[in-house]
Amino acid sequence: MAQNPLDHTNPSIRLRAALDAGSVADAAVAAALVARCAVEPDFFVRDMLTWALTRLPAAATVPLLRAELTSPVAQARSQALHSLSKIGGAGAAGARPAVLGLVADADDEVAKAAWRTVVALAADRRSSGPPRSPWPGSSGAATRRPGAA
Repeated sequence: MAQNPLDHTNPSIRLRAALDAGSVADAAVAAALVARCAVEPDFFVRDMLTWALTRLPAAATVPLLRAELTSPVAQARSQALHSLSKIGGAGAAGARPAVLGLVADADDEVAKAAWRTVVALAADRRSSGPPRSPWPGSSGAATRRPGAA
């Protein structure tokens, strides 16, 4: 029986498997990607796993990531937070109360990841709606200078 490439002993093969999963973007692999995030020792593979999760529909990934926030494994919580911060949007925003609860996590890495995720989700919330002008007193509407083409 063939070994799952995400579980291979060679990190290059695991990296390629995560890249392939993200390239295909099949929601059927979401659970395997999330599960691997909890135990993956290689930083670059974990980063690719997160990238692959961002390529999948949020409806498939966010519930799995939210479930990981209660895992007894610190790496599972930390990676779930990191992935949620990268997914962002309305789907991930629903995890905000659980994320806030992890800001005081006993594991320093989880607590730091929770802070970063809170900031990312807050930025998503602020950026929803019409674009805002950086100029005080401006409505943000596009204006033309007289004589501009």
